[in-house]
Amino acid sequence: MMIRQFLAWTQHDSAGRRAEAASALARAYLYGNLGADAAWEAKTAILALLDDPSPLVRRALAEACAASARAPRPLVVTLAADQPEIAGLVLARSPILTDADLVDAAAMGCEAIRGVIAGRHHLTHAVAGALAEIGGAETLARLAANPTARITTGRLLRMVERHGGDASLREALLARADLPLEVRHAVAGRLAETLSGFVTANGWLSPERGERMAREARERAVLDLCAGAGAAALARVVQHLRTSGQLNAGLVLRAILSGQMAFAETALSDLAGLDRARVAGLLRNARGYGGLHLRAGLPEGLLPAFAAALSAWREAETGATSLSGAGLSRRMIERALTACEDMPFSEMQAVTALLARYEAEAARDEARAVARAIAEQAEAREAVRLETARVEAEWQEAQAREMEVRAAVAPLSEAVPVEADTIEIRAAAIETDLVEAVSVEAVSVEPVRPAPEIAAELPASISAVLDALPDAILSSFREEQARTAREAEARARETAEAAAEAVLETIPAALIASYREDRARLKLAA
Repeated sequence: MMIRQFLAWTQHDSAGRRAEAASALARAYLYGNLGADAAWEAKTAILALLDDPSPLVRRALAEACAASARAPRPLVVTLAADQPEIAGLVLARSPILTDADLVDAAAMGCEAIRGVIAGRHHLTHAVAGALAEIGGAETLARLAANPTARITTGRLLRMVERHGGDASLREALLARADLPLEVRHAVAGRLAETLSGFVTANGWLSPERGERMAREARERAVLDLCAGAGAAALARVVQHLRTSGQLNAGLVLRAILSGQMAFAETALSDLAGLDRARVAGLLRNARGYGGLHLRAGLPEGLLPAFAAALSAWREAETGATSLSGAGLSRRMIERALTACEDMPFSEMQAVTALLARYEAEAARDEARAVARAIAEQAEAREAVRLETARVEAEWQEAQAREMEVRAAVAPLSEAVPVEADTIEIRAAAIETDLVEAVSVEAVSVEPVRPAPEIAAELPASISAVLDALPDAILSSFREEQARTAREAEARARETAEAAAEAVLETIPAALIASYREDRARLKLAA
């Protein structure tokens, strides 16, 4: 009964009203407490709405059922094959869809559909692998930027192989925290190829020179990436290089000349088919490397250069010499060039040309390091100079403010009346001695009032000015005022003592004697 009533009601209504009714019915089925019969009828009505000619109705169903695990599977699968605007809603979130459904949707859908699938949370290896094979550059960039997508190393390399020239894909790959070293090297290699193609297309370099520069850039990049890597990572990188045809004698020689012996040992071990520990022992033995060189399939013409470079490295290991820098060692290159001087010209030409390029690269690296150090020192000196100038300017400003405050407060301090020092000689009493009566203790000096009392009498505007001053300037001003008050008080005390002595000198000795006689008589009478 409910199905017939609902379908009859929605048959003659507008598309917007039908969409609202479809959304309400779907939510009632998914989240309402319907009985078994009512739930069956609601499910049947929802599936019947898939035949509605208006996409608004199907979009309303997709929005209601996209994130629900209780949505009918036939409904979700049908909506996943609908228009991209409708299918994208369920393909992005629906937990009902399996890996097979997603792979089929990626294969049959457009690039927009594949981009939606690439952004799904917790994408499996199977779906990510399918996208890596058929997705475009934009889809692969979104897949690489999905931190929850599980992508194997092989599929990552396939992504670089297919669309490594796209800058957005390279950036997304390099931003992944779990990106393997071999994939990073592949990304660097594609970047070098892109730059080489650009300069070649513009006629700045010949194709041969551009290819050689790209190859050397890839070799340098792989050694920089492998610096400090573990044995397992080195083994994977070497295997990737050998599979892709990039593991050659020039790369191994560069590794030795750069002091990257871990990479050289792993590469020679892979090429010769020997254990890495045995290869390490042969490299440290001056007489054992020749056989290893030939077994690894390296050109015989490079044997003197390899032997000379290893000899310089062994001397540095024992402490006889030192090798500076993390890049190519000029000392080892010079030793290798010297060893190649006795070779025939036909064999020596290619080797010396390679070593000459390495020497030029090492010299440029050293020059860059020196220039960088000089620039850093210059920046440090300039920073110190600017800081000193700033402190000096602040000090000058503080001094100027203090002078302005003193100039503003000085007239006010002079305007406050300060009574002159007075000397009072108390009258001699009968019970006191005349000398004691005119002593320093008898002289009353009215001290000069201290600066805080003067400041209390200043107008309110001056007090406001003082309150607004910085603490350092105000403290200096108060200390100056207190010191002035102490000096004035000391001068007043000295004046009082001098006045007292002058008074004592003016009293006649006869008067003092008469006073003492009268005092003695009074005591006897008492």
